[in-house]
Amino acid sequence: MNSLVRGLIAGIFCCFSANLVTAQVLKMDMVVVDGGSFKMGCPKCTAMDSRPVHNVTLSTFSIGKYEVTQQQWVTVMGKNPSNHTDCDQCPVENVSYDDIQEFIKKLNLINPGKNYRLPTEAEWEYAASGGVKTHGYSYSGGNNIKDLAWYREDSKNESHPVGGKQPNELGIYDMSGNVREWCSDFYDARYYKHSAAKNPKGADTGKYIVYRGGSFSEGPNSCFTTARFNEYPGSRSFFTGFRLVAN
Repeated sequence: MNSLVRGLIAGIFCCFSANLVTAQVLKMDMVVVDGGSFKMGCPKCTAMDSRPVHNVTLSTFSIGKYEVTQQQWVTVMGKNPSNHTDCDQCPVENVSYDDIQEFIKKLNLINPGKNYRLPTEAEWEYAASGGVKTHGYSYSGGNNIKDLAWYREDSKNESHPVGGKQPNELGIYDMSGNVREWCSDFYDARYYKHSAAKNPKGADTGKYIVYRGGSFSEGPNSCFTTARFNEYPGSRSFFTGFRLVAN
C-alpha cells in the first residue's frame, strides 16, 4: 500500500471519527410530553403576571431532558460564552435569546428534520409541572427544593453539571434552578387574561422575552414552576441558559 492510499484511508477514517463524535455530542436527549390540559398560573402568588389561573390545552411535543450543555454549544458555535467554564456538562450560560436563534439555525442544518426550537412559555410550565403525570408540586419534581434544584443556598454561586439532582415526574432535570431558561414568547404582564386556550404562543410583539425556572444564584420563590420573568432578547447573564423542544 503506497503512501497516497494510506493517506486517503487515514483522512477518511479521521473524518468519519470526527463526524461520529459530533453526532454523539449533539444527540439531544428528548422526553416526549404527551399533550393534555392543565391549569396555568399561580393562584396564591402575589405576582399579578402569574394570574389569573386559566385552562390551557397543549399538543404533544418533546423537550430536552437536560439543559443544553457547554460542550454542545461549542460543537455548534465554536466558542464557549459561559462565565463558569472548564465544565463541559454544565449548562451553557451567558447566551442571549438572539444568540440561541443562531445556535438553533445551525443545529437544524446539522440535524435536518428535527426542527429544534425554544419551548413556548406554556410548554415549559406544563413540562416542568409534570404534564399528565403531575403531582402538583411547587417545584419541578417535588416540594423540597434541596432535592431537585441548584439554587442560592447550595450552589456555591455557580452552575453544576446537568442531571445532578432529582428529576421531575417526566424524568426531566433542572427545570427548577441551575440556570434560568429562555422561552420563545414575548412577555406580556397581562397575557394570562387573554391567553389562547390551545397551544398559546405568547404576545404578538413586545420588548422583552420570557424566561423561566430560577437559577443557582436565586432563592426558592424564583424556582417555582409558575414564576415568570423577562429580559431583553439581546441580554446575557451568567445564570441564564436554555433547553430545546421539538415537535
